[in-house]
Amino acid sequence: MSSFSPRARAIAEAVLVTFLWSSSFVLIKIGLRDNITPLSFVALRYGLAFACVLVVFLARGEQHKVRGMTRVDGIRLLLLGLLYYAVTMASQFIGLSLLPAISVNLLLSVTTVVIIGLGMRFLGERPTGLQWVGVAIYLGGVGIYYYPFALPASEQLGILIVLVGMLSNAVSSIFGRALNRAGRLSPLAITTISMGIGAAILLGVSMALYGLPQLQPTTWVLIVWMAVVNTAFAFVLWNRSLRVLTAMESSLINNLMLAQIPLLAWLFLGEGFSTQAGIGFTIAAFGVVAVQLRRLPGRRGRLHGARTK
Repeated sequence: MSSFSPRARAIAEAVLVTFLWSSSFVLIKIGLRDNITPLSFVALRYGLAFACVLVVFLARGEQHKVRGMTRVDGIRLLLLGLLYYAVTMASQFIGLSLLPAISVNLLLSVTTVVIIGLGMRFLGERPTGLQWVGVAIYLGGVGIYYYPFALPASEQLGILIVLVGMLSNAVSSIFGRALNRAGRLSPLAITTISMGIGAAILLGVSMALYGLPQLQPTTWVLIVWMAVVNTAFAFVLWNRSLRVLTAMESSLINNLMLAQIPLLAWLFLGEGFSTQAGIGFTIAAFGVVAVQLRRLPGRRGRLHGARTK
């Protein structure tokens, strides 16, 4: 890696992160086969991940840089922790307990489309004509994927839960962008504080409802791996890549998950799909990519504008 340019390293790091985040879908499905509820699973993952990120936060002396935080920043961080980590991540884990990983992946990809609407309303960010075309293509692909819309009751509930999480993720991205745009807090500080708030909520609720689960050693290994590698390490690596990559570049790399997750689900979970579903999924993926092609390639991407992991 030392012989690579900073840009090549950043691209390689970002691609590695998308692979780690994509593998989370498979690892969650495998872990849920043990005697653990989705809420306990997500609480343990982000509780351990927060401990890891907190160590980095303290080691870098970031605690001294939060003194300029305003009351508005505090409210935004609270809402970010509640929405992004508590609601969004819990919804993703519960959704994966009810739906195939491929379906959850497709539903979560609509986050980018919703963010356009929220950005117009709250951030004054106007979409381009190409982005509107991308939205139309995406919605058409989703329609083909789910046609003729006759779903079992469990899948209907799963879709509803994932869509709630998707909306929560989109709203939280607005708070994340506002915090980053203000520039009073570093991305690491925003991540650490908001993740700590979300993890505390998840752990409190899961412990009150279910207590500490009795798990197989392999499941504990999965949880620790996802907390340390797929969450703490991946978030730090992603933020480092954003120092070099533009918003458009990071967004397009992030969209590799659209292809990675179905491939991993097929290889490790045996989740196949029909020709119609494949066509619909491919069309939707092209729509999402088109949405990311903005006219401002110089803008830097931010942590909470990325897909759910």
